[in-house]
Amino acid sequence: MRIQASVMFAFDFALFIFGAQTLSWAGDLSNPASLNEKALDVYKVKFDTSQGTFEIEVHRDWAPNGADRFYNLVKNGFYNDTRFFRVIKGFMVQFGINGNPKISQVWRNANIADDPVEESNLRGFVTFATAGPNTRTTQVFINYGDNPSLDGQGFAPFGKVISGLDVVQHLYSNYGEGAPRGEGPDQSRVQTEGNAYLQKNFPQLDYIKKATIEK
Repeated sequence: MRIQASVMFAFDFALFIFGAQTLSWAGDLSNPASLNEKALDVYKVKFDTSQGTFEIEVHRDWAPNGADRFYNLVKNGFYNDTRFFRVIKGFMVQFGINGNPKISQVWRNANIADDPVEESNLRGFVTFATAGPNTRTTQVFINYGDNPSLDGQGFAPFGKVISGLDVVQHLYSNYGEGAPRGEGPDQSRVQTEGNAYLQKNFPQLDYIKKATIEK
């Protein structure tokens, strides 16, 4: 089974400009190129979710481009109030589309280069989703089981869950695979309509309240 990020869409400045003012967000999420801080060699991220808390430990030497991108997204609040929109029992849970479609829009083509696969996609390991070579942006997944077949497809883990894996395992999964293959959330609609679409049509999805870099 493939873990694929949504198809990229052209950036439309008209969505972000009202009169002479351009929208901006905490951490300047409106400008992906500005969020380019180098991550620590090893750092931890705490996720406070609707099911409880879990913690990810990131190792930059496993996948430096992925680790840096994840660090900047977490530090600047990108994952706050976002849904676990694709939860497949026995396989993985995927998240990382911002609840505000205006923010999602500017990140759709903010790609990072691929990393060599240094670690395997084992249970609890965390990896960026992709739509093909060098297309990683913001979506990540956590492996529910050992999925070594993903290694040969270029999916490079950058971290692992070190506490709260039971919380991750209990995220709401009854919606199943996303459209069009299943009846779960349509990624393209999540991108363009954000949390409003998910809350209306998939109200039982669990979500991230806040993600923070641990001191």
